[in-house]
Amino acid sequence: MSIKWGKQITLILLLLLCLLMTINQPVYASESSNNEAIAAKIFEINCAGCHMNGSNIIRRGKNLKINALKKYHMDSIAAITEIVTNGKNNMSAYKDKLTATEIQNVAEYVLKQAENNWK
Repeated sequence: MSIKWGKQITLILLLLLCLLMTINQPVYASESSNNEAIAAKIFEINCAGCHMNGSNIIRRGKNLKINALKKYHMDSIAAITEIVTNGKNNMSAYKDKLTATEIQNVAEYVLKQAENNWK
């Protein structure tokens, strides 16, 4: 009886391991590029009015180019997420307009675009 019980426990543990492996799947390129396309569209709708191609029509020096992001300590996903979420000075908050995931995706998009000189 104890041998059967041991096999059942082993089988259950293997099933749990398989389940955990499917839950923690890595993000594949197609998913990543889809998130980037969605983030680009969100940026176009909500941000490009003031920040077309990484510029800033309100305050020229506070643009989304990599040098400006570094100068103002905004060159991280966390910093960009914070300002998009809560706003600052002339920058509106988007926490009531976008989901946390959308804000995260836009922050990643902005940083990637800045690193590629908005090309």
